[in-house]
Amino acid sequence: MSQDIIKIEDLSYSYERQKVLTDINLLVKKGDFLGLVGPNGSGKSTLLKCILGIQQPDEGKIEIFGTDIRKMKSWDKIGYVSQKANSFNSGFPASVFEVVSLGLVSKLGLFNGFKNSDKQKVAEALKSVGMYEFANRNIGELSGGQQQRVFIARALVSNPELLILDEPTVGVDAENVESFYELLSDLNTKLGITLLLVSHDIGIITDKVSHVACLNKRLHFHGSRDKFKDATEKDLSLLYGHSVHVLSHNHENGGERI
Repeated sequence: MSQDIIKIEDLSYSYERQKVLTDINLLVKKGDFLGLVGPNGSGKSTLLKCILGIQQPDEGKIEIFGTDIRKMKSWDKIGYVSQKANSFNSGFPASVFEVVSLGLVSKLGLFNGFKNSDKQKVAEALKSVGMYEFANRNIGELSGGQQQRVFIARALVSNPELLILDEPTVGVDAENVESFYELLSDLNTKLGITLLLVSHDIGIITDKVSHVACLNKRLHFHGSRDKFKDATEKDLSLLYGHSVHVLSHNHENGGERI
């Protein structure tokens, strides 16, 4: 039986007396690649903050790796990548290697020296995202897509079992988006990392993910990619809260999916 990585039961959250999330039930199992989609203001970022322990829900329960999040201590088992490329200071004076090594600070402490084994971990993380040859380059010299790969390497360097990504393609050039998603797919299938991806692009993630969750205050859909693909545009519009036209980015299937 697959291990439950994230288990959310009856979660509700309010901000200034206004309900942001209502009765959310969500299950992510080991090896899943879940795409979380929904319109702006649907509560996606709030749900991530609850999962990461940043915000406390008004009601409900969250378990991570079978442990109540209020008792969670093994946060290094979770890697998190936010929308860095959209707001990163290109003048930040640090090399790619140094940025990735920051992912080990929580384990080693800020003032503890790096051992050769730690340097090897950084190198392996960079290799896993195809950025090893850029190790000595200044992070500000890289493109948005390259920077996001570096931030993923920083999240991977602590060897997490779960990787959470919030709109990771913001700031990534359109021509590089496909290869970026291929990278995520490889992390999932080849390294066995469980992924939770928040995205506004329904079409491309449904070519890559194994499961889809559609959120708009409530969880309107949660199931396999195939079941999501079987939904009609009318169904998706009702679930999503407005008119939805889904196009597949998989050119092998002719491009248009619905």
